[in-house]
Amino acid sequence: MTGLVVAMDGPSGSGKSSASRGVARALGLRYLDTGAMYRAVTWWMLEQSVDLADPQAIAARALDPVLTMGTDPDAPAVAVGGVDAAGPIRTSEVTAAVSAVSAVPEVRRRLVAEQREIIGVGGIVVEGRDIGTVVVPGAPVKIYLTASAEARALRRTAELVGTTVDVQKAAMARRDTLDSTRKIDPLAMAADAIELDTTALNLEEVIAEVLRVIKEKA
Repeated sequence: MTGLVVAMDGPSGSGKSSASRGVARALGLRYLDTGAMYRAVTWWMLEQSVDLADPQAIAARALDPVLTMGTDPDAPAVAVGGVDAAGPIRTSEVTAAVSAVSAVPEVRRRLVAEQREIIGVGGIVVEGRDIGTVVVPGAPVKIYLTASAEARALRRTAELVGTTVDVQKAAMARRDTLDSTRKIDPLAMAADAIELDTTALNLEEVIAEVLRVIKEKA
């Protein structure tokens, strides 16, 4: 397993974060949340008062934030400029802005290069939206997690305070549209990925299915 790369893609709320960590833990692999990297850059941009409605302003600062990503599935740390950002990057403000930042080519080029460097020779489960199509298209195991809009909204509502299923369903629909229609590296399932619908599955069942696929593929 030391050279294995498991690419886990899918929209928000599909269960890929919890499943990816669980799979990495079960196999003794490292774990990388690429979405957290885009969130970290977005949080930094907000802190620096960069105009996120201006792609050129975002591009001009794309190389400035210094990211440090932990790869322990039990403690996936995120730091920006030495500051712990694991909590701040999960705010509603960052969630609302991350698609705009993620769509900027300069940001994507910078972070994809860093993601590939972290992945290195393998031994890692990597989650995101373009892992199997862009970041590591040669990954031996590619899985695309999906779930119904209702299930995804229910999961996200359970994680957050002061929100509703309808609010989350609308927010996810908006982000899905933005992520799947952006010109650079859109959210898409790789042609050779295994699609897994998690709507009716609990976390343990999702992890078990992913481990089964890995056993067959690797």
